[in-house]
Amino acid sequence: MAADRRPLLSDATWPDTIRSELVVVPVGSLEQHGPHLPLDTDTVIAHAVAAAVAERVPGAWVAPPIHYGASGEHQSFSGTSSIGTQVLREVVLELVRSMRTWTRRVVLVNGHGGNIEALTSAVEQLRVEGHDVAWLPCQTDRYADAHAGRTETSLMLHLQPGAVRLDLAEAGNTAPLAQLLPYLRTGGVRSVSVNGVLGDPRGASAEEGRRLLESMVDHVVERLTEERVS
Repeated sequence: MAADRRPLLSDATWPDTIRSELVVVPVGSLEQHGPHLPLDTDTVIAHAVAAAVAERVPGAWVAPPIHYGASGEHQSFSGTSSIGTQVLREVVLELVRSMRTWTRRVVLVNGHGGNIEALTSAVEQLRVEGHDVAWLPCQTDRYADAHAGRTETSLMLHLQPGAVRLDLAEAGNTAPLAQLLPYLRTGGVRSVSVNGVLGDPRGASAEEGRRLLESMVDHVVERLTEERVS
């Protein structure tokens, strides 16, 4: 790969990928994010984190994202397009098995909490098979609300400001996620928030989004460096 090229797997030719050390795969979703954020918010954030990680890790490629996730908890909101836990698990299994024929490691960067069960199960199976693979969350040490609140709104104002409809932004249920989880598991997001927001987008800013993104990228790079994801 030429030194002046971004490490995008979609732009590579097959000889470029010989002796590949790492492929970073963003995993997102297509689901409601309140009245003001686009359906692909999780995918946009996961891809931004993965791309920045690939820029900082020598020999890494960033793959096109997995756009569809396990979003059943949002299904009562129009636009949500979910493939479910089992299908996502199978997609990850087959994708990693394929990639591992030519790259040493695969790391999945996840932007949606509903994907965790599928990713955890798939990675466990793949490691049993001897694959060097892991998944890591888009995690930040800064305060983060649960869904379509200030955190994700700030990130999107930084990454895709034209896609954010701030004139439609409104607060949702601001109770702690731990308090809401039992209701989310049984009745989905609609049971606790009529507008799909878990948090309050007021006060969001592109500068805050920039800092949040840096924190997420630092977290993934530190895990890769310190633990070698083994």
